[in-house]
Amino acid sequence: MDFSGISPLLNLLPQSQRIISWSLKMYVVESKGGAIVCMLLALLFLGTWPAVMTLLERRGRLPQHTYLDYSITNLLAAVIIALTFGEIGKGTPTAPNFFTQLSQDNWPSVLFAMAGGVVLSVGNLSTQYSWALVGLSVTEVISSSLTVVIGTTMNYFLDDKINRADILFPGVGCFLIAVCLGSFVHTSNAADNKEKLKSLSTEGTGFSTSKETLTNDVRESDVENGSSSADKARAGTAGFLIELENRRSIKVFGKSTIIGLAITFFAGICFSLFSPAFNLATNDQWHTLKEGVPHLSVYTAFFYFSVSCFVIGIVLNIIFLYHPILNLPKSSLKAYLSDWNGRGWAFLAGFLCGFGNGLQFMGGEAAGYAAADSVQALPLVSTFWGILIFGEYRRSSRKTYILLVSMLFMFVVAVGVLMASSGHRK
Repeated sequence: MDFSGISPLLNLLPQSQRIISWSLKMYVVESKGGAIVCMLLALLFLGTWPAVMTLLERRGRLPQHTYLDYSITNLLAAVIIALTFGEIGKGTPTAPNFFTQLSQDNWPSVLFAMAGGVVLSVGNLSTQYSWALVGLSVTEVISSSLTVVIGTTMNYFLDDKINRADILFPGVGCFLIAVCLGSFVHTSNAADNKEKLKSLSTEGTGFSTSKETLTNDVRESDVENGSSSADKARAGTAGFLIELENRRSIKVFGKSTIIGLAITFFAGICFSLFSPAFNLATNDQWHTLKEGVPHLSVYTAFFYFSVSCFVIGIVLNIIFLYHPILNLPKSSLKAYLSDWNGRGWAFLAGFLCGFGNGLQFMGGEAAGYAAADSVQALPLVSTFWGILIFGEYRRSSRKTYILLVSMLFMFVVAVGVLMASSGHRK
């Protein structure tokens, strides 16, 4: 394809109005405005795919099956980006195209990209369990906040401080406050649910949060007009909580809240490392490449990043098929291949995550990866889906609602402040 006739026309536009550069080298985001568009789209995609995965788990599909499907299309999204954006235009010695870079001696940067993919895959794998144990909204808030607090600080120094520190770090502080509020929301909501479930225990028999006891209670009592159907149980009621427990694949009754929070914090630490690793892969701040070897493009780095993410996800989930955790039932490759229930939704989740990550990195290369971490405000989107689709926090206490609103408010402030700190890479 020859886009040489387009470049002179773009050069007539002011720099501030150029969102995408169709230069002779490749399809590149250059302006601050274009970077923000990428970040906003990434925010939508990255906030939606967890809701899709949660939907499948609540319908009873094993998370191992869902994650294996997700991994396939997540990698496919990176391949599509590399073969389109990475191949448009003619490569130059300093900015080669995707296929050219595959044969170059750039392994130090490749290893950084792949390391980023490893920690992201482990983090994503962890969150599919914490979504069930802690809830979609709180999991995303805590993990994303830790990502910003740790990862954004690292990216600020790796990017040679192109973001405004007087704006950036107050935003980081807002995310840190949101971590604390998220923990309080989960604790308060867990207490609310326990109170709801107490209403089902017969007088004088005591109360247990075990799956067996609660299942017997709902069968013996006349819940919601004498029916134990999930369709008739209203969101937020004890009947709804029990029907959800009986239907979902990851059983949460009787599980310690500490386990869920521990998994969530572990995922947040993993997420905080993948963006700095990708930053090092594309900008070589530590000067690991040989002299004359060009830096990896965003598209090439993202390809290697996604390959390692795919390999780790496939290997770990195949292991979990035969050696499951959290008392999940055993499965097999044969059972996975024959499980088409919800496979299309899992494929969609992989595409959303893959394109979301790609857009985040494209925006980060232009405006700085510290500012691009503003997409970690994705819990705003996830919370919307959690309340709309899953009925999270319905019929909760006033305390829980106050904490929830405070948590989301801090996120609104934080994402605005982080975007305002955007710089421009020279």
